[in-house]
Amino acid sequence: MLKRSLGSTGLDVSVLGLGTVKIGRNQQVKYPAGFELPDDRAVIELFELARSLGINLIDTAPAYGSSEQRLGELLPGRDDWVIVTKVGENFVDGQSRFDFSYDYTINSVERSLRKLKRDVIDVVLVHSDGNDMAIINHEPVFDALNQLRSKGLIRAYGMSSKTVAGGCWTVENCDVVMATANLEYDEERPVLELAAKLNKGVIIKKGLQSGHADSASGGGGVDKAFRHILGLPGVSSMIVGTINQSHLQDNVAIVNDILSA
Repeated sequence: MLKRSLGSTGLDVSVLGLGTVKIGRNQQVKYPAGFELPDDRAVIELFELARSLGINLIDTAPAYGSSEQRLGELLPGRDDWVIVTKVGENFVDGQSRFDFSYDYTINSVERSLRKLKRDVIDVVLVHSDGNDMAIINHEPVFDALNQLRSKGLIRAYGMSSKTVAGGCWTVENCDVVMATANLEYDEERPVLELAAKLNKGVIIKKGLQSGHADSASGGGGVDKAFRHILGLPGVSSMIVGTINQSHLQDNVAIVNDILSA
């Protein structure tokens, strides 16, 4: 699978990344149908398949239940992957809780390092609660991330943003932005265009609208969605979460076909 530079981080990432919500959490998720968490053997087989297909980017977060823990325990060839995790949001007793304080951020990254069984995390993103600019202007989370990078515990940082203003600030002041783009939503294109101009990393979330892009769910179709996202300016990679091996193979085949055309 084709790899693209993640901005100026020095990291090369597959244009399709694997999201791991579904290996760690099945409460309060926005997919078309419910699902059971896969057992360890199924998770290992999924990762092995992803690696064989050329995927090297994995997205996780403390808010994804047991995802980080399972990655640390089950991920084959752990050092071969580029791992993105997050700070600021946790999922406890069936609900999200947010904390963007300095100490919480430091402790969160240290916990993620232990769970992932890594000495360094490639990318850490602030998991926004939707109030991007309030976090940026009034919380010390980015100071903490800068300190962690200076200590060599993380390679790059940014925000999984939810507004154009927050996304643009992230592009101007950080290494990587995770932005939303899909067939039904194009409002954050200024973020992507600025990232392309400044050579910053862009990871796309919700590109398949949490599964609703599938024509079977009433969407415009997976092929059309991939073609749209991968043609947008500045995009380094697109995260798609799945625990279905056939879906993963189909997605990779579609992406490879689009990029080889």
